This record gives sequence, structure tokens and C-alpha cells, in this order.
Amino acid sequence: MCKSVSCIPDHYIFLLLKLGSRGQIGQGTYSNVYRARDLDQKKIVALKKVRFDNLEPESVRFMAREIHILRRLDHPNVIKLEGLVTSRMSCSLYLVFEYMEHDLAGLASHPGLKFTEAQVKCYMQQLLRGLDHCHSRGVLHRDIKGSNLLIDNNGILKIADFGLASSYDPAQVQPLTSRVVTLWYRPPELLLGATYYGLAVDLWSTGCILAELYAGKPIMPGRTEVEQLHKIFKLCGSPSEDYWRKSKLPHATIFKPQQPYRRCVAETFKEFPAPALDLMETLLAIDPADRGSAASALRSEFFTTKPLPCDPSSLPDYPPSKEFDAKMRDEEARRQGAAGSKGQKPGMERRGQRESRAVPAPDANAELVLSMQKRHGQSNSKSRSEKFNPHPEEVASGFPIDPPRPSQAAESNMDPQGHQHKRASHSGPLSHCAVWAKAGRNPGDAPKIYTGV
Repeated sequence: MCKSVSCIPDHYIFLLLKLGSRGQIGQGTYSNVYRARDLDQKKIVALKKVRFDNLEPESVRFMAREIHILRRLDHPNVIKLEGLVTSRMSCSLYLVFEYMEHDLAGLASHPGLKFTEAQVKCYMQQLLRGLDHCHSRGVLHRDIKGSNLLIDNNGILKIADFGLASSYDPAQVQPLTSRVVTLWYRPPELLLGATYYGLAVDLWSTGCILAELYAGKPIMPGRTEVEQLHKIFKLCGSPSEDYWRKSKLPHATIFKPQQPYRRCVAETFKEFPAPALDLMETLLAIDPADRGSAASALRSEFFTTKPLPCDPSSLPDYPPSKEFDAKMRDEEARRQGAAGSKGQKPGMERRGQRESRAVPAPDANAELVLSMQKRHGQSNSKSRSEKFNPHPEEVASGFPIDPPRPSQAAESNMDPQGHQHKRASHSGPLSHCAVWAKAGRNPGDAPKIYTGV
């Protein structure tokens, strides 16, 4: 009997049709995401593809950790890992996810679309509920941004892309990397080199999302870490002397301003509704200890004053909108402008760029990518998995995640530094050869996938 996750059939048979640029719906440092059809279930799914031949050890570790973390989460506002698929034609592993038609960044950038206050509250409530679940299960997302907040046609928002996520233990003894969270949503303590931090890093990013939904654009779009920190201090004020003294951050002596900056969030966004401004002030607190928690944010007046959050099912129907699509449209417009195609009116390229508000933020782990490129002598910014030219038609076989069994009480989890923790398991292990046999296939051909992290 399934308790914490939906029951899944005994096998997956996928036909990946035309895995070219038209089928691609997203990309990351270590993987590409494609739209595909599950022929067994007759439904559309999203496949996150990672290639494992000659892959950098860092990417293997990140992917193993992502799988491990996703299996511990089970919430309506967190993306569901439905199974794993291996390819017989290439050294690739596919993570199978439910397909979501939109992401928040893509919708927010749609020309002429402006969310009502009730819609903003609806999306923010779902985000905080999903985040509260992650934090209660000891998971830091570490890359909350609009393109990682997926939305389906029923208005349900789900937190996705746990590639940078990490286990969180308040009593941790091992430091974490500060090279996480996409730059525009990165909190000041990480920019100052903090290696001991907690759930407050996700709350800062959530505050940036809240302000962005009201402002219609990112509020602190820095181009470098130094500029980003400067923008934060100008808007949110510089830390107090007491904070500088007690935090002992690695880069404090380098970036501490000679003259303190005054906080001006309320003045800058004085047109925002007062309850929204109050929640922003809390989430964008310079001191992480003052940001509260996702649970306390859900209890704020922002969600209890009128207009109340609307029901997700009442949200309008939108055409499929993802930040990736907007970026592709802008790149195509720039290419056409550079080529000087016949019949194009002067200024068309510039108008097209103004219409789209989807400005891609710098990658959260760009520094890691650069170090890997130097080590391998690569000049291309794409990882090996991104440079892979997929087959036009590829048949892949795989198997789903089993439902949890009562006998499974705990499973091992490893943080980025190799420190193991015992965590409760909320989905079972991968299917074994018996499941493969039920599909009418030779058990000896069943893919061997190591599930330990």
C-alpha cells in the first residue's frame, strides 16, 4: 500500500522523439531537460538527462545527491521524481519528472501579463509551503529563483531543480560551500564567504522573488559578486558593527564599507502594499537570524489580509511559458538582427528584446564550471553533457521509484563534504530485477544503478 507517494506501474518504456533543440525545455551546468512521452502511461513527462561517460566527478556527485534528496521529499509544492531511465544507445541517465507547462520567470516575463495581488499571494503561499516542507526534512534548496519554480495548468507551483540542494543539520560540524544560489538571489552572508549557514539563505531568495513579482523585474541584478553586494547594501543597508564582529565572515575585511549604508527598502518600494512590504523587510533582513522561517512567513499578515490568496484552480490559463523559451526567442532575434535578414525593419531586434523581461541570471555555480574547464583545458562553457549531440530517435528503458515500505525506517545521506547523516526515508529504493522481469524483459539486462550517495 502506497502511503507517502503515488503508486507507480511496474515498468517504464519511453520513446524519446526528436531530442533536438525543439524538444529541449531547459538546461543546466550538468544536464539538459527534455519534453518526452511515456508510451506506457500515455502522458507527457520531463526528462533530465545526464551523460556519464568521461563525466566530471563533481557532476556525478551532484546528480547522486539530487536523486537522494528528492526521494526524501513528498509534498504537493515540491517536484516529484517519478523514476529513472537508462539509455542503451548512450551512456546517459534520465531523471523522470512530472511535466510542468510553465515556470514563474517565464510567466512573469510574458508581454502584457501582470499578476494581481491575489495571484502573487497564491504563488508565494505555495512557494513557502514547499520550502517549509524541505526545511522540515532537513533540506536546503540553495537555488530558489523564478526559473526553478514550475507551474502547471492547474495553477500548482512546485519547487524544482535540487541540483545544488544540500542536507541541513543545525548541529553541523562540516562547512558548506558559499558558491551556491544564483547571483541575483544570493544572500549577503554567502557573498561574504560564509560556510556555516542554514535555512535563511532560501528565505533571502524568497524575499527577492516576492519583490520581483510586485516590481515586475529582478530588484538586484548585479553583474559581479562585488556589484551584487554593493546593490544589497544600498537597498538593505550594511550590517551593524555587532554583526560584523560576531559573524567573523572570511571576506568581511575586504567588503566592509568605510561608511555604513542606510536601509531604504520601505522608501524604494513605498507603492507596494503594506503587508507585502512588511514580509519583504523580514525576508530581506541583512542578519540571517532576523529572517524567521518559512512557517512564520506563512503566518504573516500578508496571507490573512484582503485580497486573500486565490485558489490555484482559479488562475488564468496561460500559453506554455518558460524562461528557457524566452531566452531562445531573444537569442534568435539577436541572430536575425546580426544577419541583417531581408525584410526586417530597423529597430525590430531592439523592440523584441524590450518586450521580453526574462533576463537570465548568472549561473549559481559558474565558478565551479570555470575551474572544471581549466582542469580539462576546455574553452567551451558547456559541460560534456550539454555538448552531447543526442540521437534523433532514442529508445530508453528504465524503471520507477518504488513506493516506501514500512520496514524502511532510515537511509543514509551524505553531504557535499562526505559527512553521513541518518535520515528518514520517504520513498523506497529503486526497483530490482523482479520488476524488470514483470515487464517481459530479461532480468540479466536490467540496468545497474548505484543508489548510494
